[in-house]
Amino acid sequence: MLIGYARVSKADGQDTAVQIQALKSVGVERIFEERASGGRWDRPQLHRALDQLRPEDVFIVWKLDRLSRSLKDLLTIMEKIETCGAGFRSLTEAVDTTTPAGRMMMQMVGSFAEFERSMIRERTKAGLAAARQQGRIGGRRPKLTRQQQEAILEMVSRDEKSGSEAARLFNVHPSTISRLVARHRFSEVL
Repeated sequence: MLIGYARVSKADGQDTAVQIQALKSVGVERIFEERASGGRWDRPQLHRALDQLRPEDVFIVWKLDRLSRSLKDLLTIMEKIETCGAGFRSLTEAVDTTTPAGRMMMQMVGSFAEFERSMIRERTKAGLAAARQQGRIGGRRPKLTRQQQEAILEMVSRDEKSGSEAARLFNVHPSTISRLVARHRFSEVL
């Protein structure tokens, strides 16, 4: 039996139509669809599909990255497929583990994918370090300037305005004021 798996990420607003069409075009009889990150291991439809595998079945995906984004997870999945006595095929990369050349190709493709992800991580870390050296830090910009914060702390500490009144005055959420006041009180204790 040919068993297919189609996955899109939740946040991307994608759909699985292209993947399903490609899977059906090669004769896939049963397709499992999922909306989940490829970096997550807790994907129920993937596990249901893998549990369906029997000897001589072939597990088919449209593209390797639909199956996993981690070489470690990819190898774990491939091991589970092999343990079942089933084969694996990726349509886009033309990988077919029912042949020796396909098994070798699968290992090479997985290695290159992991290498690419490692390079991206290194470049990201280097970029963040360079930004820190230039005095920039990650995260959202503060809603209030230093002068606004000082003015709010003065108003609230003198009981001229309540936290919610200050929030309305500076057009921020009351919890922003509460956190500001709490941080200020905490720093005074130290």
